[in-house]
Amino acid sequence: RKNIAATPYINHPIGVMNILCTEGGVTDIPTLMAAVLHDTVEDTDTSLEEIEAEFGPEVRGLVSEVTDDKSLPKEERKRLQVVNGPGKSAKAKLVKLADKLYNLRDLSCETPVGWTEERVTEYRKWASRVCSGLVGSNAKLEGLLAEELTGKHGVPFPWTE
Repeated sequence: RKNIAATPYINHPIGVMNILCTEGGVTDIPTLMAAVLHDTVEDTDTSLEEIEAEFGPEVRGLVSEVTDDKSLPKEERKRLQVVNGPGKSAKAKLVKLADKLYNLRDLSCETPVGWTEERVTEYRKWASRVCSGLVGSNAKLEGLLAEELTGKHGVPFPWTE
């Protein structure tokens, strides 16, 4: 992780799964498994084929849906998250909502090393745009996102242009 304490990587995927089950009321095992594995392909040498071999085709499909294509420039990956969000499966949308909520809460606690306040604000706006395309997936998570974005930071959610 990119905070001063260099929090262990594993805390993030476990935290995303925890948000889904304890705050979002999600009990679907493949969704929870995908939450734990959601950054694995992007951040390690693990392939989607390996995910499928260990966890099955449904989990592989969910992980694939929430995995960015790292061969693309960062700004294009961010743009595609906004554009493609509404077309994701219901289960993938849940993982995306919880992932963004975890990241936004992290930002509220500590600014990542090297980030300016402007970058934090831009991340919050972008996260609102991404999550606005996922609305209708889980009212509890959406309420928590609204509280985090709008209630604490004045960023509209759902996003309005």
